[in-house]
Amino acid sequence: MPLLFYSEPDDPVPWIEALGEHLPDLEVRVWPEIGNPDDIEFALVWQPPRGLLAALPHLQAILSLGAGVEHILADPNIPRNVPLVRLVDPGLTTGMTEFVVMRVLHYHRRMPEYEAQRRDRVWQLLPQTHPSDRRVGILGLGELGSAASRALASFGFDLAGWSRSAKSIDGIATLQGEDGLFAVLERSEILVCLLPLTRETEGILDATTLGALPQGAHLINVARGAHVVDNDLLSLLDAGHISGATLDVFRNEPLPDDHPYWTYPQVMIMPHGAAWTLPKTAASTIADNIRRHRSGELMTHVVNPEQGY
Repeated sequence: MPLLFYSEPDDPVPWIEALGEHLPDLEVRVWPEIGNPDDIEFALVWQPPRGLLAALPHLQAILSLGAGVEHILADPNIPRNVPLVRLVDPGLTTGMTEFVVMRVLHYHRRMPEYEAQRRDRVWQLLPQTHPSDRRVGILGLGELGSAASRALASFGFDLAGWSRSAKSIDGIATLQGEDGLFAVLERSEILVCLLPLTRETEGILDATTLGALPQGAHLINVARGAHVVDNDLLSLLDAGHISGATLDVFRNEPLPDDHPYWTYPQVMIMPHGAAWTLPKTAASTIADNIRRHRSGELMTHVVNPEQGY
């Protein structure tokens, strides 16, 4: 039961070891040393080269090494009759929740202002806001967005979330549709983007939507760089309408040396590292789906290609 592994520049050894603990009979072949392509039944991949998956004639399932699958759907030659599975990994969810909570608290407790005071050697207390008076918005209420929302709710924040389809989460007001989107934006002093990247959500954070945020709002984008129209965000930062942004993802990665974001002190840049897919926690989920497929059961978290998630 050969499986193709592709995730450059990740070290494949931890994945081979972790998968072997759950599926001892699984043969992992690391690209480009894959042997006969006709043998490959499963592909576990992150940003595979275009055409790679189409060159595997007996492929039975494509497993993404991350929560997003746009890196696979971008290939026009992807075999459309092969199920595509996104990864729901408890370790990834925990890591993303940690990061989102950390950055929301960073802005909530006015840490950028204290850091500026330290640089200027200013000793001054700033008024503190109770969490119930801090309005936080979450765009995207899937596995990651729901988990982050529940964690933030435990602090007592005034939360509202937006998603494509109706959701119900304790401690958070949930909205849908264009009216719902702007209702969330207009109240969000801190906005977290955890949307999947689809045709409908590309460029969703532009001058109109970001401009709907309250004066002095903060943005946290841990979804995909293509959600943000960079020039619009930069203009709103220059105008002071947005006080700061935490950006973990970018349209071009690594972020080019000459990109304006590097020069903005109010922009916190992360190298796409808010949350990692860890073999220790992800391997069991991947192995379970392979077992399901082998036994004729439906796999979990199969993607609808038309929706993009």
